[in-house]
Amino acid sequence: MTTALTTAGYFDDSLYTETSHLADHSPAVVNTLVAGWSDWGLGLFAVLMIWAWLRARAAGRPRLPALAVPLIVVVAFLANDVVKSLLQEQRPCQVLRVNLVEACPALGDWSFPSNHAAIAAAAAAALWFVDRRIALIAVPAALAMAVSRVWIGAHYPHDVAAGLLLGALVASVLAGWAVPRVTRRLGDRVTASGAPAR
Repeated sequence: MTTALTTAGYFDDSLYTETSHLADHSPAVVNTLVAGWSDWGLGLFAVLMIWAWLRARAAGRPRLPALAVPLIVVVAFLANDVVKSLLQEQRPCQVLRVNLVEACPALGDWSFPSNHAAIAAAAAAALWFVDRRIALIAVPAALAMAVSRVWIGAHYPHDVAAGLLLGALVASVLAGWAVPRVTRRLGDRVTASGAPAR
Protein backbone atom coordinates (compact mmCIF):
# COMPACT_ATOMS: atom_id res chain seq x y z
CA MET A 1 0.00 0.00 0.00
CA THR A 2 1.14 3.55 -0.80
CA THR A 3 0.58 6.37 1.68
CA ALA A 4 -0.51 9.79 0.42
CA LEU A 5 0.98 13.00 1.71
CA THR A 6 -0.98 15.82 3.33
CA THR A 7 -4.49 16.95 4.22
CA ALA A 8 -7.02 19.13 2.36
CA GLY A 9 -10.63 20.17 2.82
CA TYR A 10 -13.08 19.29 0.07
CA PHE A 11 -16.74 18.68 0.89
CA ASP A 12 -16.48 14.95 0.22
CA ASP A 13 -13.17 14.29 1.96
CA SER A 14 -14.90 12.10 4.51
CA LEU A 15 -16.61 9.94 1.88
CA TYR A 16 -13.28 9.54 0.08
CA THR A 17 -11.40 8.62 3.25
CA GLU A 18 -14.14 6.23 4.39
CA THR A 19 -14.05 4.49 1.00
CA SER A 20 -10.25 4.27 1.17
CA HIS A 21 -10.51 2.85 4.69
CA LEU A 22 -13.03 0.25 3.49
CA ALA A 23 -10.75 -0.70 0.60
CA ASP A 24 -7.77 -0.94 2.94
CA HIS A 25 -9.65 -3.47 5.10
CA SER A 26 -11.13 -5.47 2.21
CA PRO A 27 -9.78 -8.85 1.04
CA ALA A 28 -6.90 -8.61 -1.40
CA VAL A 29 -8.90 -10.40 -4.08
CA VAL A 30 -11.59 -7.69 -3.96
CA ASN A 31 -9.03 -4.93 -4.40
CA THR A 32 -7.34 -6.85 -7.21
CA LEU A 33 -10.63 -7.20 -9.06
CA VAL A 34 -11.62 -3.56 -8.53
CA ALA A 35 -8.18 -2.31 -9.56
CA GLY A 36 -8.24 -4.54 -12.63
CA TRP A 37 -11.63 -3.17 -13.63
CA SER A 38 -10.47 0.40 -12.99
CA ASP A 39 -7.36 -0.06 -15.12
CA TRP A 40 -8.75 -2.17 -17.97
CA GLY A 41 -12.54 -1.94 -17.82
CA LEU A 42 -12.77 0.74 -20.51
CA GLY A 43 -11.96 -2.03 -22.96
CA LEU A 44 -15.44 -3.45 -22.35
CA PHE A 45 -16.96 -0.31 -23.84
CA ALA A 46 -14.94 -0.80 -27.02
CA VAL A 47 -16.34 -4.33 -27.26
CA LEU A 48 -19.87 -3.02 -26.71
CA MET A 49 -19.40 -0.44 -29.48
CA ILE A 50 -18.36 -3.15 -31.93
CA TRP A 51 -21.30 -5.28 -30.84
CA ALA A 52 -23.70 -2.36 -31.38
CA TRP A 53 -22.39 -1.89 -34.92
CA LEU A 54 -22.72 -5.61 -35.68
CA ARG A 55 -26.29 -5.68 -34.35
CA ALA A 56 -27.24 -2.59 -36.39
CA ARG A 57 -25.75 -4.17 -39.49
CA ALA A 58 -27.49 -7.50 -38.92
CA ALA A 59 -30.84 -5.78 -38.33
CA GLY A 60 -30.53 -3.57 -41.39
CA ARG A 61 -30.65 -0.39 -39.31
CA PRO A 62 -28.65 2.72 -40.22
CA ARG A 63 -25.07 2.09 -39.16
CA LEU A 64 -23.97 5.71 -38.82
CA PRO A 65 -25.27 6.08 -35.22
CA ALA A 66 -23.27 3.02 -34.12
CA LEU A 67 -20.20 4.14 -36.07
CA ALA A 68 -20.43 7.58 -34.43
CA VAL A 69 -20.21 6.23 -30.87
CA PRO A 70 -16.37 6.05 -30.73
CA LEU A 71 -16.11 9.58 -32.14
CA ILE A 72 -18.63 10.81 -29.57
CA VAL A 73 -16.54 9.24 -26.80
CA VAL A 74 -13.42 10.99 -28.10
CA VAL A 75 -15.22 14.35 -28.14
CA ALA A 76 -16.44 13.79 -24.57
CA PHE A 77 -12.91 12.87 -23.45
CA LEU A 78 -11.45 16.00 -25.05
CA ALA A 79 -14.12 18.21 -23.46
CA ASN A 80 -13.47 16.60 -20.08
CA ASP A 81 -9.72 17.04 -20.46
CA VAL A 82 -10.15 20.75 -21.25
CA VAL A 83 -12.14 21.22 -18.04
CA LYS A 84 -9.57 19.22 -16.10
CA SER A 85 -6.70 21.32 -17.46
CA LEU A 86 -8.48 24.57 -16.65
CA LEU A 87 -9.46 23.67 -13.07
CA GLN A 88 -6.30 21.76 -12.10
CA GLU A 89 -7.61 20.03 -8.99
CA GLN A 90 -4.93 17.95 -7.31
CA ARG A 91 -5.55 14.23 -6.79
CA PRO A 92 -7.02 13.43 -3.36
CA CYS A 93 -4.28 10.89 -2.73
CA GLN A 94 -1.79 13.76 -2.99
CA VAL A 95 -3.49 15.84 -0.30
CA LEU A 96 -5.12 13.34 2.08
CA ARG A 97 -3.32 10.81 4.25
CA VAL A 98 -4.87 7.47 3.29
CA ASN A 99 -3.73 3.98 2.34
CA LEU A 100 -4.27 3.30 -1.34
CA VAL A 101 -5.04 0.24 -3.42
CA GLU A 102 -2.81 1.57 -6.22
CA ALA A 103 0.06 4.05 -6.37
CA CYS A 104 -1.03 7.68 -6.43
CA PRO A 105 -0.78 9.44 -9.81
CA ALA A 106 1.99 12.01 -10.05
CA LEU A 107 1.62 15.66 -9.08
CA GLY A 108 0.09 17.59 -11.96
CA ASP A 109 -2.03 14.65 -13.11
CA TRP A 110 -5.26 16.51 -12.39
CA SER A 111 -8.28 14.93 -10.78
CA PHE A 112 -11.48 16.84 -11.66
CA PRO A 113 -13.44 15.66 -13.61
CA SER A 114 -12.53 11.98 -13.94
CA ASN A 115 -11.54 11.00 -17.49
CA HIS A 116 -12.42 7.35 -16.85
CA ALA A 117 -15.90 8.27 -15.65
CA ALA A 118 -16.45 10.67 -18.56
CA ILE A 119 -15.39 8.10 -21.16
CA ALA A 120 -17.53 5.37 -19.62
CA ALA A 121 -20.58 7.64 -19.30
CA ALA A 122 -20.20 8.95 -22.84
CA ALA A 123 -20.04 5.41 -24.21
CA ALA A 124 -23.05 4.32 -22.14
CA ALA A 125 -25.13 7.37 -23.07
CA ALA A 126 -24.28 7.13 -26.78
CA LEU A 127 -25.09 3.43 -26.78
CA TRP A 128 -28.42 4.22 -25.13
CA PHE A 129 -29.46 6.03 -28.32
CA VAL A 130 -28.13 3.24 -30.55
CA ASP A 131 -29.09 -0.02 -28.84
CA ARG A 132 -30.96 -0.10 -25.51
CA ARG A 133 -30.16 -3.78 -24.93
CA ILE A 134 -26.42 -3.10 -25.05
CA ALA A 135 -26.90 0.07 -23.00
CA LEU A 136 -28.36 -2.04 -20.20
CA ILE A 137 -24.85 -3.48 -19.85
CA ALA A 138 -23.02 -0.21 -20.48
CA VAL A 139 -24.85 1.94 -17.92
CA PRO A 140 -24.08 -0.17 -14.81
CA ALA A 141 -20.56 -0.72 -16.17
CA ALA A 142 -20.07 3.06 -16.31
CA LEU A 143 -21.29 3.44 -12.73
CA ALA A 144 -18.98 0.62 -11.65
CA MET A 145 -16.07 2.36 -13.36
CA ALA A 146 -16.81 5.58 -11.47
CA VAL A 147 -17.00 3.78 -8.11
CA SER A 148 -13.79 1.89 -8.82
CA ARG A 149 -11.87 5.14 -9.37
CA VAL A 150 -12.79 6.30 -5.87
CA TRP A 151 -12.16 2.85 -4.41
CA ILE A 152 -8.56 2.71 -5.65
CA GLY A 153 -7.96 6.25 -4.36
CA ALA A 154 -7.51 8.06 -7.68
CA HIS A 155 -10.51 10.41 -7.38
CA TYR A 156 -12.83 12.23 -5.02
CA PRO A 157 -16.51 11.24 -5.37
CA HIS A 158 -17.26 14.65 -6.89
CA ASP A 159 -14.63 14.01 -9.57
CA VAL A 160 -16.38 10.90 -10.84
CA ALA A 161 -19.84 12.43 -10.47
CA ALA A 162 -18.77 15.37 -12.63
CA GLY A 163 -17.12 13.04 -15.15
CA LEU A 164 -20.28 10.96 -15.43
CA LEU A 165 -22.40 14.07 -15.89
CA LEU A 166 -20.14 15.71 -18.46
CA GLY A 167 -19.65 12.53 -20.48
CA ALA A 168 -23.36 11.72 -20.49
CA LEU A 169 -24.29 15.30 -21.41
CA VAL A 170 -21.88 15.53 -24.35
CA ALA A 171 -22.91 12.10 -25.63
CA SER A 172 -26.62 12.81 -25.25
CA VAL A 173 -26.39 16.03 -27.26
CA LEU A 174 -24.35 14.40 -30.02
CA ALA A 175 -26.02 10.98 -30.14
CA GLY A 176 -29.52 12.22 -29.38
CA TRP A 177 -29.59 15.32 -31.57
CA ALA A 178 -26.62 15.79 -33.94
CA VAL A 179 -26.19 12.24 -35.24
CA PRO A 180 -29.92 11.66 -35.98
CA ARG A 181 -29.99 14.92 -37.97
CA VAL A 182 -26.98 13.85 -40.03
CA THR A 183 -28.45 10.38 -40.51
CA ARG A 184 -31.76 11.84 -41.74
CA ARG A 185 -30.01 14.20 -44.13
CA LEU A 186 -27.91 11.39 -45.57
CA GLY A 187 -31.06 9.28 -45.90
CA ASP A 188 -32.84 12.11 -47.72
CA ARG A 189 -29.93 12.48 -50.15
CA VAL A 190 -29.86 8.74 -50.84
CA THR A 191 -33.63 8.76 -51.44
CA ALA A 192 -33.40 11.81 -53.71
CA SER A 193 -30.65 10.17 -55.75
CA GLY A 194 -32.81 7.10 -56.28
CA ALA A 195 -30.34 4.74 -54.59
CA PRO A 196 -31.68 2.24 -52.03
CA ALA A 197 -31.43 3.54 -48.44
CA ARG A 198 -29.23 1.62 -46.04
